[in-house]
Amino acid sequence: MSQLDAQLSILAPALLAGILVLATHVPLGREVLKKGIIFIDLAIAQVAGLGVIAAHGFGLEPHGWEVQPWAVGAALLAAILLHGLERWWPGAQEALIGALFVVAACAGILLLANSPHGGEHLKELLVGQILWVTPRSLIPVAVLSATVVAIWFGLRGRLGHLGFYLLFAVTVTASVQLVGVYLVFASLILPALAAQGLSRRGGLALGYGVGLTGYAAGLLLSGLTDLPAGPLVVCALAVLAGIAIVGRRWVGGGLGVAICGPE
Repeated sequence: MSQLDAQLSILAPALLAGILVLATHVPLGREVLKKGIIFIDLAIAQVAGLGVIAAHGFGLEPHGWEVQPWAVGAALLAAILLHGLERWWPGAQEALIGALFVVAACAGILLLANSPHGGEHLKELLVGQILWVTPRSLIPVAVLSATVVAIWFGLRGRLGHLGFYLLFAVTVTASVQLVGVYLVFASLILPALAAQGLSRRGGLALGYGVGLTGYAAGLLLSGLTDLPAGPLVVCALAVLAGIAIVGRRWVGGGLGVAICGPE
């Protein structure tokens, strides 16, 4: 096998993982931005990661299927908690989301404090291991992504606030174990920022375009430079989102709302 073939065998599944993440995160990210709950993904992703860390503390393999009920359960509890807090104290929603993120992050550090591989597990949770995904490991993620997309575009009007939180929690739980907390946040927010103010169809098209190009560019740079793929993809998404925002200002002004129509 040539070096090029070897790189393609690694980068192709990683790009497919990115496509699956973007399939759900671009439309959900636009909704997060619309609702003004920017850091909810970080908080729920961190809580899902805390569930994985807690399961590992009980001797379960971090990448085994036995861990999934811990991760999903923790994320769903966080979603229910945040939904309740939104109704009880709506004026402090972002502050409460940030507080949940910090507490979950610190709890995870405490649980890993005595683990000989604690630093490695923490880094994997934050940065992810997108280059180590395999086509087989992507099958359940593909099924979940297809289900989430079908629910979102078919039943979005019937979900309500709690339904959105629960759907969001399940989606983020799967993606954070695939690509890490940082890349989950970037995949949700950066394409949404690039497409803010566009119509639904135009916003999704631009969001998916920025996301797909960012993943492809970051993974390609990782293959050429041997630098970590996750951070490179995040930086590529940020650069492309910035270019899209500046380009829209230059062409249409005011983030392009005047020429692109309402959300």
